Amino acid sequence: MPNHKSAWKRMRQNERRRIKNRAQRSYLRKTVKSFSSLDDAESAKQQFPGAAAVIDKAAKKRIIHKRTAARIKSRLSKRFTSS
Repeated sequence: MPNHKSAWKRMRQNERRRIKNRAQRSYLRKTVKSFSSLDDAESAKQQFPGAAAVIDKAAKKRIIHKRTAARIKSRLSKRFTSS
């Protein structure tokens, strides 16, 4: 346990940030999974900008790395453009 007042504050901040990051990561995973489960290429084409925006926002907030975001977007787009 922390002995200094600043360490207590840091511990509280870290806990709040952990909960917030966890919620954002969960939302990101849910969005990617729901987009991946689409069967219709036309609806996927319409929903891709929204999914890409969620991925980009997560990368901007450093929930995921920017290259990871690029890789996820690439795989999602490739899935529906190749078919």
